[in-house]
Amino acid sequence: MPPWLFKHQALEETLESSRMIDQNDLTNILNFIHFMDRCIYVHLLHVRYGGGILLKAYPEPCLSKEFTCSWNSENITGITLENYRFLHLLIDDGQSLILVPAIPESMDKKSFTIHLPEKSYIVGHRKERRYLCNGISSELIQNGFQSSGELLDFNPVGFRVKITPGPSSSFQWLNLDESVHINLNNDQKTIYSGICKIIRHGNRQQDMEIVLLPINEGIKRFRKKQARNIRQRLVPSPLLVFNHPILKKRIQLEVHDISTSGFSIYEAEGGRVLIPGMIIPQLNISFSGALNIVCTAQVIYQIGEEGKGSRYGLAILDMDINSYSRLTQILTNALEPHTYLSSEVDMDALWEFFFDTDFLYPKKYRIIQSHREAFKETYRKLYQENPEIAKHFTYQKNGRIYGHISMIRAYERAWMMHHHAARAHENKTIGFIVLKQLMHYLNDMHRLPSANVDYFICYFRPENRFPDRVFGGFARELDDRRVCSLDLFAYLPHTGLSLGNKLPEEWSLRSSSALDIWDLKQFYEKISGGLLLDALGLDKENTDSECLEDVYKRLGFLRIWRIFSLTYKGEQCAVLIVDQSDLGINLSELLNCIKIIVTNPDKLSWNILSIAVSNLIGGYKVDRVPVMFYPLNYVINNEIPYEKEYQLWIFNADFTSDFMEYMRKKFRIRYN
Repeated sequence: MPPWLFKHQALEETLESSRMIDQNDLTNILNFIHFMDRCIYVHLLHVRYGGGILLKAYPEPCLSKEFTCSWNSENITGITLENYRFLHLLIDDGQSLILVPAIPESMDKKSFTIHLPEKSYIVGHRKERRYLCNGISSELIQNGFQSSGELLDFNPVGFRVKITPGPSSSFQWLNLDESVHINLNNDQKTIYSGICKIIRHGNRQQDMEIVLLPINEGIKRFRKKQARNIRQRLVPSPLLVFNHPILKKRIQLEVHDISTSGFSIYEAEGGRVLIPGMIIPQLNISFSGALNIVCTAQVIYQIGEEGKGSRYGLAILDMDINSYSRLTQILTNALEPHTYLSSEVDMDALWEFFFDTDFLYPKKYRIIQSHREAFKETYRKLYQENPEIAKHFTYQKNGRIYGHISMIRAYERAWMMHHHAARAHENKTIGFIVLKQLMHYLNDMHRLPSANVDYFICYFRPENRFPDRVFGGFARELDDRRVCSLDLFAYLPHTGLSLGNKLPEEWSLRSSSALDIWDLKQFYEKISGGLLLDALGLDKENTDSECLEDVYKRLGFLRIWRIFSLTYKGEQCAVLIVDQSDLGINLSELLNCIKIIVTNPDKLSWNILSIAVSNLIGGYKVDRVPVMFYPLNYVINNEIPYEKEYQLWIFNADFTSDFMEYMRKKFRIRYN
């Protein structure tokens, strides 16, 4: 590797006006450099040509006025030292340059020894510290021009890269007056992506060094919301601790304010290390050193504030669902001290609450009473082991529960809200308080890839005024079935009286094919146009490393759903979705039932359909298997004596803030 040419000969002319440091401070600096295995630079002057070069050297411990350094073997190769005169040492800490006018005592191919001067000079000072980089690859693109290279140094104002054109590109195509798009990668992971302006550049040779200035001071990471979770200032302030993805050094910053979507911090001028667009793959939020929450975050804006430095906003890109729950608990509890999220619940208090609020009314209790021990164990695991598939929200005081709502991951990309109940306490609207808790949680949860959520669903009886006003009212007012839809089902417990009967000839019950699913989609789109099939994810392959069925199994739970088509002479007449889960995981057993979508009612009698259902209920452990029929008019037209009706409410998670805004206007719910 050739030596660097030294092009700043005028530095010596600034010595008279430069700030000085004494020998003792210089000794400490040199020992710190040795301790950190860093290098310094030696300025040599060619005795014949007069040109200056810089060579790297590594200091030995500095214990006296005599100081020895070892040459960098790559730099010194091919250099004839007799042709050069020693001028001085240069120490670059990224923000200032220290010139040491040392006196050489000896110098050979391996090392040199100098006598330290009484005074050295700080001859250069950058507004922002510059950091040397290694191991960061770069990709630069401009209107078809492509190049790759490496990041040489970085500061929050700009950075320097060395690039080489791609096989089908040429530097002649690079317009130095136009902006470029650059990606910085660490271990093949993108850690920065943005638009930059070229402010300096080298010659167009085989490779070229360019200095880039980021243009965008802020990015719009997510869709703008009507309602945002409030940012809070906590005392004591949490700390952000992370390994800088570009500098590869540990950084610690104090949080100014925080919400479930992100946080802001301040950095003093001269010591800034953040840049809008930078992605931090693993950032630790530390609360008083007692609780640590890990997330992936991105710097989305920077604003200079006089007297305070620069304020940076960071958005949370992802965190696991339990970490998100802990963060939400801290923030919501600071606003409402009696609200709890997935905290360990006294099981006796929970059962007393469910029975006292008539949530476990006699007909519902009849379904589970003969299996109550298994039912109790399921709920112990749900409420005391805090599994990632379920979350519960409670309003409690002195251990007594006054309000409750919970949610469970029902399908690959859909979570179901259920078990909403409340009882009177101090003239407070407890039902709305726990519902507000849930909405705060959902408002930012849906943006997290680890949450696996595209849809929220819930079932309610049409005659129940509260859910019909809250959920049904929103769907009707919005009037957009691709954002929020309602589908009315008939509910009938099936006793299995037709068990053992076989379907007549020319009728078949088989696993649904891709063509069957396509046919179902055409039918549903015509009759409803809602979100049912999207939420069930019937035609989507699971791309995650662990499917939902395996997640449940790992946590000690059961969750299975299978899809069958009932056909006559090869023509599909109904689709039967067999849902199975642990008994009581939903108290109405709506995840332990068979959902039937009748696509050809004219050819399908109740007798045939009943036989098909009986062929599928063998795997259930209850005497009466809930069966849900859609559309409702099939049951009415065939005079099937169903027990009740359920509305299935499905909501696109991207529009959670719209639902919150509806609740604010309709029910005067305040979110701060």
